Amino acid sequence: MARTFATVAVIAAGLLVAGFFVFVSTIPRVEPDTKISGDGIVVLTGGADRLADAFALLADGRAKRLLISGVNPDTSEAQLARLHPQHKRLFDCCVDLGFRALNTAGNALETRQWVRRHGFQAVIVVTSGWHMRRSLLELERAIPEVILVPYPVITEGAEEENWWLKPGKLRLLVGEYVKYLAALVEVRIAPRISDEDPAPKEHASKK
Repeated sequence: MARTFATVAVIAAGLLVAGFFVFVSTIPRVEPDTKISGDGIVVLTGGADRLADAFALLADGRAKRLLISGVNPDTSEAQLARLHPQHKRLFDCCVDLGFRALNTAGNALETRQWVRRHGFQAVIVVTSGWHMRRSLLELERAIPEVILVPYPVITEGAEEENWWLKPGKLRLLVGEYVKYLAALVEVRIAPRISDEDPAPKEHASKK
């Protein structure tokens, strides 16, 4: 029995390691096509490059509105506008801030509320390339009726071949892989979020 258990453990560990390398191989390493379109754009906070790319898409007319999901409650719309002065006109008409999301699942709930409020049918999703698979998993679970258009942000060093030699990069990818597996299990257990589940409140900019 002990030998059988050890064999199963070795096989399971091997599958996890192999799955990790498959996961890493699917992370985008080149800039995505900017000629995409949707009704709205949602950007999940967590990196300055994400906001810059989301604003660029909105300014280029790729969607009607932008939701910034997971904004720190201590950050105001005025502060964000000062950080992005070239896009001040967008804050005045087309940007909404979501303050309630604390994680990717919360981002999905904020996005669901926002999407259904505006009646959007297709949404561009902006987040880091390594975070995209888990983000889409949570969003598809929350709003299965909506078409999701991924726009992965390519962070510096994403194209590095010897990433496993960099401890910081390795920790980031392993941590994301574990979170992705946990989200995958949760989605398999509860593939849909009930419409009765409370959705986070959103602070909207001036219409």
